[in-house]
Amino acid sequence: MKYSKYSAVIIGSGISGLYLAYMLSKNKNIKDGILVITKSKLDECNSRLAQGGIVAVMPDINKSDSVSSHISDTVKAGAGLNDFNAVKYVSEYSSLAIKGLINAGVKFDKKDDGSFDFTLEAAHSLPRILHSKDKTGLIIENALVDKIIKSKEIEVYENTMAIELLSDKQNVIRGVLTLNDRGESEVILSNAVIIATGGAGQVYKYTTARPVTTGDGLYLANSAGAEISDMEFIQFHPTALSIKNVKSMPLVSEAVRGEGAKLVNSKGERFILNYDERGELAPRDVVARAIYDEMKKNNDSCVYLDIEDIGVEKFKQRFPAITEYLDQYGIDINKKLIPVSPAAHYSMGGIKVNLDFETNVKNLYAIGEAARTGLHGANRLASNSLLECVVSAMGLCDNLSYQNLSAPKNYDEKIKNLLEEYQTVEPYYIEDSDLIKSKIKDIMWNAAGIVRDEAALKKGLFEINEIKNSIGDNKVFADFDSYEIRNMLCASEIIINSALKRKNSIGAHFRTDSCQNFEDINMEMETQNDKIFVK
Repeated sequence: MKYSKYSAVIIGSGISGLYLAYMLSKNKNIKDGILVITKSKLDECNSRLAQGGIVAVMPDINKSDSVSSHISDTVKAGAGLNDFNAVKYVSEYSSLAIKGLINAGVKFDKKDDGSFDFTLEAAHSLPRILHSKDKTGLIIENALVDKIIKSKEIEVYENTMAIELLSDKQNVIRGVLTLNDRGESEVILSNAVIIATGGAGQVYKYTTARPVTTGDGLYLANSAGAEISDMEFIQFHPTALSIKNVKSMPLVSEAVRGEGAKLVNSKGERFILNYDERGELAPRDVVARAIYDEMKKNNDSCVYLDIEDIGVEKFKQRFPAITEYLDQYGIDINKKLIPVSPAAHYSMGGIKVNLDFETNVKNLYAIGEAARTGLHGANRLASNSLLECVVSAMGLCDNLSYQNLSAPKNYDEKIKNLLEEYQTVEPYYIEDSDLIKSKIKDIMWNAAGIVRDEAALKKGLFEINEIKNSIGDNKVFADFDSYEIRNMLCASEIIINSALKRKNSIGAHFRTDSCQNFEDINMEMETQNDKIFVK
């Protein structure tokens, strides 16, 4: 078993992890270097799939916008369950975050006069989204990857999985144990371990999340005693491209509706106004449930985005990535109808952190989608995710600049015993891993999907525990797939238990056994939102 040490270890290579690595590399106190661990390739993450853009609260140039307006929109979308201080923090640092990305080489779209092209997305009161066509996440990711590759202070382990945090007798994290795709283990010692692994979208049958997003960070944090919060709030994006037999459904950005696309059913009828007067730009949870309900009524597998009002040529110019998807899957854009359906997209909850991005476990931090900062409340406002990634990386970098980042020189008996177990126990190989993953996805979609009730949740929990029992109490596994199943089961159990505890419907958590019908639940949520006011 190989041993190494670093000043900081970042698990995950999305925008939050890469931006943190980039910022930390400028810190002269980094004596032992920075390590980025990624389960696949450096650029394989959910961040690169973000199409719509990034929230940019820049009142100095976007005169109609303000921090208070963005706070109000965020809290309303989050049904008031947001942590107000977190919302204020992220909003106030938005302008600085955007400028930081521009300095890192990110280019956002501009109008003919050279000014930024702010666009509108659902539940925003005005245009404040910056974008790079419909490849914003990819453009940001590529710029950061270029910085990481060129940095002498940053080392990257690709095709490597973090399988266990090293926690000593005082429950202080002293590093991480990894496994690479060649079956080689490595003990990495560090006094700053950052989880930036993203969410757990792959526990669902239909998801926009990349195949690597299997709840790895949740397992690592939970097993180390870190607090997990708000995992009942899973955002289902209303408009994923409705295609079969794919592990990750391509996203059809919120911005398509922002540019004027209309939702129609299989009969060609625009139906969304029957559910909400805000139409296609209602909050994501409302639109997702409306589409789900419409599909159920008509026994359809999808609805359609009608792009007539945008026009085919303008659509191609504004949304080149989506146009490529459509062509790849044989969907004729000239018919102006794009088949879409809801899919699991984002976890509002996660590893609970404070505004220094510290967990309740010393030396363990979390940023990005893996973290629960309190920004999103019960439902994420569109394009706040990329902003949170960058702001949280900036904030944690600032926090770590005051810490002693010298790597630990040794470890105690507890860690020694753990490592001996991993060295001496015969690794367990889970057979039929693809089949088991598929079962987990089916269970979660049916039990803890867009609509939920107590009976379905309890049935789902029972089925998840049956799979856990079939694996037994094995801890040391032979390959990535086996560890991913371990992590998916942990994430699924956390999501279901969280959903069972919250009896009422609010935001993205919809309990059919708390209200009689769709109209009742919308009325209840509107009443709650009307009480939300930000001065």
